Amino acid sequence: MKKIIKVFIVDDHEIFRNGLKMVFNRCDDIEVAGEAESGEEFIEKINDAGFDVVLMDIKMNGMNGIETTKKALDKNPDLKILVLSTFGEEEFLEQILQAGAKGFILKNVLKEVLFNAIKTVHSGQNYFSPELLPYFTKRFTNNGDTQDIVPLTERELEVLTLIGKGYSNDEIAEKLFISKRTVDTHKNNLISKTGSKNIVSLLIYAIKNKLIDI
Repeated sequence: MKKIIKVFIVDDHEIFRNGLKMVFNRCDDIEVAGEAESGEEFIEKINDAGFDVVLMDIKMNGMNGIETTKKALDKNPDLKILVLSTFGEEEFLEQILQAGAKGFILKNVLKEVLFNAIKTVHSGQNYFSPELLPYFTKRFTNNGDTQDIVPLTERELEVLTLIGKGYSNDEIAEKLFISKRTVDTHKNNLISKTGSKNIVSLLIYAIKNKLIDI
């Protein structure tokens, strides 16, 4: 039996929340388990609602998405939070990722991309909307700060390049003709070798040291 992924929507625009619910009503394996129009309301409901993935807006009346993410993860460190972003909010992305979100996606993406992002985050991976990654390129290549570059194998560089392009583990495995488990191993090795905390800091390391071109 197919696993149903339950999502919780946190956004202060009712029309947008209703639009998301209509989209999910057409999806067989994703359903809405709850919604909140503010960070405060979500924190109040966090223990009562059963859900797998949180869709979190950044700019909201009252407590914003960054602070809400911090408070939510203090209550439940296992929460998987996917940020809903728009162009112009790039300055907040680094902060909300550092707060513990699993990734970010544009609000105006195609529904298939949204479904894939939710499934990717639900599986324990990070997801980054490729349209927003160039912000990190500009942010970290203009500051002149670099780290000592550790030697990476040709295969590790191939995996790193595909991560930077936003490909999932399954897609990387297919493109490189290797197993998904091998992709996981390469990712873990890359994080360990570079002293990164997670995929976000690994990408930052790669961008700073010009190992990938996004």
